[in-house]
Amino acid sequence: MSTIQRGRNSIAQTSRSTADRVRGSGSTATNTVQPPVTGGAAQRGVVVDGFDSRSAQTRAVGGVFTAPAGSKDKVFDGKLVGAGGQTFEPNTPLNQVPAFVPANNPNATATVVYVNGISTNKDGQARELQALANSTGMRAIGVHNATSGMLADVIQAAKDKLNKGKNPAVDSLSDIVYSELKAGRDIHLMGYSHGGLITSRALKDVGNRLRIEDGMSKAQVEQLLSRVNVETFGAAATTYPDGPNYVHYVNNKDAVPVIFGQGSKGWTPGDLFRDAGKGAQVHHFSEKGMFSGAHSLTETYLNHRVPFEEGRAGNF
Repeated sequence: MSTIQRGRNSIAQTSRSTADRVRGSGSTATNTVQPPVTGGAAQRGVVVDGFDSRSAQTRAVGGVFTAPAGSKDKVFDGKLVGAGGQTFEPNTPLNQVPAFVPANNPNATATVVYVNGISTNKDGQARELQALANSTGMRAIGVHNATSGMLADVIQAAKDKLNKGKNPAVDSLSDIVYSELKAGRDIHLMGYSHGGLITSRALKDVGNRLRIEDGMSKAQVEQLLSRVNVETFGAAATTYPDGPNYVHYVNNKDAVPVIFGQGSKGWTPGDLFRDAGKGAQVHHFSEKGMFSGAHSLTETYLNHRVPFEEGRAGNF
């Protein structure tokens, strides 16, 4: 599957296979795909397709990713994270990834794809995914933004700001959104901190890809992207492409979105360089302080989230 190659003045197409992704991460990890189950065993290891508008179906899980013992978190970069922290190759269909489900509603059907922030390993993202499921009442699947330490993570975020270099999480999310849209399905995304920046970059890639590979006009791209719902929390992204339906949450006491993202409430000169996306809702609030949890997803931001349609209507 081709995608948009970054870091050049002109946009070129390139092929990304699963093997390329693993090589790009510097890992020798293997990909183990479970064989289909039949008969009485068919009730084990099956998942509900939350991205299909048809009646719920069960399918065998495939594309399981198994890392060598003792691997660093970088080996999981761009991998999908499912229930229990199990990981899957990025090209695994979403309907084959068992999602985290709300503790009080294991039969939830709506699904969100979530990208984490910096300094968060796979197990940390798994905890966030369960918290998201419990808080939103939705099934949650992760695209992992791996950590290599604070300094390396900050450098990666700076490159994403400049749309330079390769980021496996960006590539994975871009491919997921493109595939879901081409299949005629809606998709709901959430991004926290650096994960919001990754979401922004991936959506821009999808738009470029639709124009170059599918020959769509700008208006057609925006129309198709309107099938994407996006929520960000303390995100580090300054701009987002038009088309998707956005709700951005910004804590005025959180330095990350105030300095690197959508800024604090009220006009500032920095707003000249900001674009939340056409028709976006940006919800500002003030809570805690920089050293007392202002940037926390689970302890601060999720407490201010409202159901998506209410947020889109400005009812916070």
